Order: sequence, then C-alpha cells, then structure tokens
Amino acid sequence: MSIAPEAVQTVGLFSGQHVLAEIDGIDAALLDDEVFLCQILDDALKRAGATVLQVISKQFDPQGVTVLALLSESHASLHTYPEIGSVFVDVFTCGTKAQPEIAVGLLAEAMGASTVQSRTIRRGLENQNEMKVTP
Repeated sequence: MSIAPEAVQTVGLFSGQHVLAEIDGIDAALLDDEVFLCQILDDALKRAGATVLQVISKQFDPQGVTVLALLSESHASLHTYPEIGSVFVDVFTCGTKAQPEIAVGLLAEAMGASTVQSRTIRRGLENQNEMKVTP
C-alpha cells in the first residue's frame, strides 16, 4: 500500500532545520531596544509560518538584549551586541511547516543589517545517513 504525498502526516515528524546566523551592521540603538526586538522576532517567525507560543526577553546592563521565542515547532533566539552592531540568531523548527531561513532574512531586513552570514543544518531522520550513532 502506498500513501499519496498529500496524505503524509507531518505532526511528530522527527526532522527539522536549524539556522545559525550572525547579522552585522545594525544600529546600536535597535540592538538595545528590547520591545522592538521582541516585536520583530514575533513578526518574522509568524510570517515564516511558525506558531509562536511565547516570547520572553532580558535587557542587560549596560547594554544588550536576549530574546527567546518558544514555538510549537521548537525555538528561536536573539543575542545582541550593540557595541559592535551585531546579533547572533538561532532558529530551529521541527517538521516542514515553518521556514527558518525566511525568518532570519526577515529579521535582518527589519534591523537594516548590512551583512548576514548563516548556515542551515538539516536535523533528524531525513539525515540519518549523515549522522553517526554511538552506543
């Protein structure tokens, strides 16, 4: 018996994409604006198809912000360095609904970044031939 592609269930699918990015050339004031960062992370994730459950943040003294988003699909984070105009971005989504690479691009655009360096790691069973299993 074969299953039509449109009938394949993605809930509980042990696979995902993990995007790691360094984004530079951002105005220091934006990277120290906790409310702005929470809003753009929430918006970028939703526009990329993710289901945002909660966004929390921490403003540091004298500067810098960390923002974490809990997703139905997994998580996302921002860690800012206003003193050098840079931010680390981490977006991991399970399944196939959300598109973390799009979320990273939307974040860079919202921050007016000059450069984005990112890499995507495919995770889970679809990559089991690339993974080494140790007992």
